[in-house]
Amino acid sequence: MKKEKKQRRNRDRASLIITLFREFPNNRFSLKHLAAASGGADRDGRRETLMILDRLYDEGVIEECARGKYRLTHRHLPHHEGIAQMTSAGSLYVVVEGLEQDIFVNQRNTLNALDGDRVEVVVMHRSRDGKLEGEVTAVRERNPRPYVGVAEVGAHQIFVRPDSRRCPVDIFLPKKRYPEVRDGEKVVVRIVEWAHGAKSPVGELIDRLGMAGENNAEMHAILAEYDLPYRFAPEVEAAAASLRGEITEREIASRRDFRDTVTFTVDPADAKDFDDALSVRRLGEGRWEIGVHIADVTHYVRPHSTIDEEAVVRGTSVYLVDRTVPMLPERLSNELCSLRPNETSLCFSAVFTLNEQLDILDEWFGRTVIYSNRRFTYEEAQQVIESGQGDYAEEVLTLHRLAQGLREARFKQGAIAFEREEMRFRLDESGKPVGVYFKVQKEANQMIEEFMLLANRRVAEFCAHAISEKGRKTARTMIYRVHDVPSEDKLDRFREFALRFGHLFRAAKGRAVAKEMNKLLGKVRGSAEENALSTMAVRSMAKAVYSTDNIGHYGLAFPFYTHFTSPIRRYPDMLVHRLLARYLEQGGSANKEELEGLCVHCSEREVVAAEAERASIKYKMVEFMKEHLNEEFEGHISGMSEWGLYIELEDTHIEGMSYLRDIEGDFFRFDPERYEIYGHSTGVRLTLGDPVRIRVRRADLEKRQLDFEVVRYGSLSLPKVIKKRH
Repeated sequence: MKKEKKQRRNRDRASLIITLFREFPNNRFSLKHLAAASGGADRDGRRETLMILDRLYDEGVIEECARGKYRLTHRHLPHHEGIAQMTSAGSLYVVVEGLEQDIFVNQRNTLNALDGDRVEVVVMHRSRDGKLEGEVTAVRERNPRPYVGVAEVGAHQIFVRPDSRRCPVDIFLPKKRYPEVRDGEKVVVRIVEWAHGAKSPVGELIDRLGMAGENNAEMHAILAEYDLPYRFAPEVEAAAASLRGEITEREIASRRDFRDTVTFTVDPADAKDFDDALSVRRLGEGRWEIGVHIADVTHYVRPHSTIDEEAVVRGTSVYLVDRTVPMLPERLSNELCSLRPNETSLCFSAVFTLNEQLDILDEWFGRTVIYSNRRFTYEEAQQVIESGQGDYAEEVLTLHRLAQGLREARFKQGAIAFEREEMRFRLDESGKPVGVYFKVQKEANQMIEEFMLLANRRVAEFCAHAISEKGRKTARTMIYRVHDVPSEDKLDRFREFALRFGHLFRAAKGRAVAKEMNKLLGKVRGSAEENALSTMAVRSMAKAVYSTDNIGHYGLAFPFYTHFTSPIRRYPDMLVHRLLARYLEQGGSANKEELEGLCVHCSEREVVAAEAERASIKYKMVEFMKEHLNEEFEGHISGMSEWGLYIELEDTHIEGMSYLRDIEGDFFRFDPERYEIYGHSTGVRLTLGDPVRIRVRRADLEKRQLDFEVVRYGSLSLPKVIKKRH
């Protein structure tokens, strides 16, 4: 009986100890602690506990992690594999496909994993607020991405201080291997090794960009940071140089000839490539033939050729503040495929017969040859529209009139009119910003836009279905530019935000949302809250992407839409040209799976290119404001987070941040539910669009960061007490 009682006590003690390890897998327990927690820490209790620990150790359930300290082994905990996303503090979130949430990993448990690495992670426990916390147990695959940073050259070693906040450690380069690297030089490196216990990873030098602060070095650094190319490989340039540029009579004979039809291009004054042109011809009273002519890039770039493979990788041209990084070599983008004035060019065209009521009486798609009679800048075309005089005035005015009709019809059908000024920099010869101006969209821009939209939607609709002799429709694989309906959650947040300014937003779904959005944006145009409301309206919308599954384009109100009109700078447009040619020749439906993979890739490259563009704008903003340190400017709140206010200056639209901890006069916190900043003592509430006056406190070019100091809110200077706003 006594023996049975002892055995039962030991089983209970063992059960309590195992439960303790499993409930607190991150803890390290001593023998004394475990004995006391499981029934007593006297001599017999410690002896019994030690026997239990010895058995659990032999079974591999626990491990001795330090002298006299025990913890649960990782193999008894949930394991996952995912991608590490690093924070600026050095901790990680591991994104695991199919898992309900990301796994947080404290900096001390990252096992030298870095941003983008594929890692194995073990879930140690779930915190009180339900968040998963874990520990990296292995780095399965290093992210091959390069890092850009500034070299700090010492007597015997080189350390590269990365620009990215997602790499919180310096990278070591052997000085003997790279003796040419200079102190203060901007370099590109890749991590090749990070031994366990080493303070810094070892890298290899990929490229030297120039001294930090030099314009070319900094722009190339941005491209390298986003893993974007800044030059073409010699074999790509050689392939482009070998292309024959002459247009033979045989080639002309195989195409529809538009050389005798008035044709011209309209582009920005600084444009170097002209990939679209318009032709116009009167067919009779109230009937017009309008040609949308697009450079026939696919005539020169064959599938799977050297140039084509490079274009696939790039996916799109990249537009930084001071340069264009083209998708195609200059031989193509600026020469063979540029529709230059007074030259014959090969095109792929969409030709429409329209009447004054904008009915499409006929349409034709195919390969053409054109002769550009005139190159207009937008300003020159606008002058013709406004004055009614100038070169080809009748043709320009006809296109303008028809375009305005198309535009009006599009908005009646539910297209959303997002109109925001685009900031541009005036640069000196060295690339330094010396001024700011804004790109203005006028009727000349709208004229080109509407006919490009017309071609894009009609090509999409033509390619979507094959029609048999009996009129039956059969779906064909096509690449679409799709834009989903806005989510109801985002619309609810926008509705609440608009209400704070006294505006009711009644629509909840469908085309009514677009109609209500246009109504509201029109109502606030020119008001103090216009920028805040338009910003939040854009954030409430879905992102447009490429897909072989057509869901329509909500923002444009088109059931069918694609990108056909810019094959020089977008790879999807080249794919669309090939699909259109295939279907015009009655070819079978293309491989959906293959094209969907390219759609996903091109959508991703588009996002990366946009991020790089924003980074270059941010750099120039900081560079421009570096000349205005300690000066004061009027601005308004353009964004907020738990650590600060984003403030956009009124005159230049340059944006910087003011940390909440630095705002005098109160202790400010962020309320994400109401999307407001509030003061604990004063009760002041700040939200998007509120006017503020700031002082430029810091301009950090390395971090591309502007720090502002709030010196006034409303009409009262800080740190005076601000009246509570109800």
